[in-house]
Amino acid sequence: MRRDFCDGVGIARLLNATLVLPKFEVAAYWNESSGFADVFDVNYFIKRMNGFVKVVRELPPEISSKEPHRVDCSKRKGQFDYIESVLPSLLKYHYISITPAMSQRRDRYPHYAKAALCQACYSALRLTKSLEKKATELLEAIPKPFLSLHLRFEPDMVAYSQCQYSGLSPTSMKAIEAARGDDRKPWTGEAARIWRNRGKCPLTSNETAFILQALSIPTNTNIYLAAGDGLMEFEGLTSTFTNIFTKSALLSSEDFKSMHGNTKAALDYYISINSDSYVATYFGNMDKMVAAMRAFKGLYKTLFLSRRAFAEFTSKGLEGKQLMQALRKAHNDDFTMGRGSALPDCFCEFKL
Repeated sequence: MRRDFCDGVGIARLLNATLVLPKFEVAAYWNESSGFADVFDVNYFIKRMNGFVKVVRELPPEISSKEPHRVDCSKRKGQFDYIESVLPSLLKYHYISITPAMSQRRDRYPHYAKAALCQACYSALRLTKSLEKKATELLEAIPKPFLSLHLRFEPDMVAYSQCQYSGLSPTSMKAIEAARGDDRKPWTGEAARIWRNRGKCPLTSNETAFILQALSIPTNTNIYLAAGDGLMEFEGLTSTFTNIFTKSALLSSEDFKSMHGNTKAALDYYISINSDSYVATYFGNMDKMVAAMRAFKGLYKTLFLSRRAFAEFTSKGLEGKQLMQALRKAHNDDFTMGRGSALPDCFCEFKL
């Protein structure tokens, strides 16, 4: 949502439009009903965006009583896509809502739109004071130095991947089947092998622990687990690494139960951009943003574990010490140098 919102800022500047603070989607699966103001400091955002994009908290009654005209932006890529296809709708209906565009080409934006997008991503979005206070307390409670691990192995994640797994517990298998639905059946046979070797399958906790050992990360390393409540096969990690710290253990039970999915994710984001090292088992939106912010802050100990390398090596029959050596070699350059992946492609190539 943070990525989509930053894109929205850039698009609003392209169209010279006023931006209305967004409403977050409600998701019962993640106990989610929080709003923008529950996560981000609204006053700070509006102040920091002054001169870049005009932002309003809400629309006047005569406009807000109407449904916005919805514009599909899923295939928009550059400046002229928006000016030629979206601007006419804005001028006609005055009030539009846009769908996120996964294939943004921000490098095609003019300088002023890049500046607005970068200002939103790197300068204007900060947590509410109460949430930042909680995040700071959580950060202080984790023994230093520590590694933040973003482990993605939740039922919906596995179901979406369409991958097959053997050796999972009956509870995990039941949760995955419940999340699959009719349109996410797993690949079988040769198609399943090709799919896995392309790096499409999320790493399990066991596989993650094995790769961390291959990278010579000591088993007594302090690890903060940045993961959703639905994480499966957690024991695969804790059976090897002994100092694992979680939100649920460090926060009071009252605090933890009162938080929604977005606010929990915000805590993980805050801890991850301030950790000594960051390791992700996937290359999703949160990982890209964390890596970008860490690079922006000069923190380069950031590593994305290679699902493709693990799948290819195991399909060739490598195991034990041989597999460990191959995995270390595959990760060597990234592990040594670290890398940042900027959220906006311009990566603030000018002073804000």
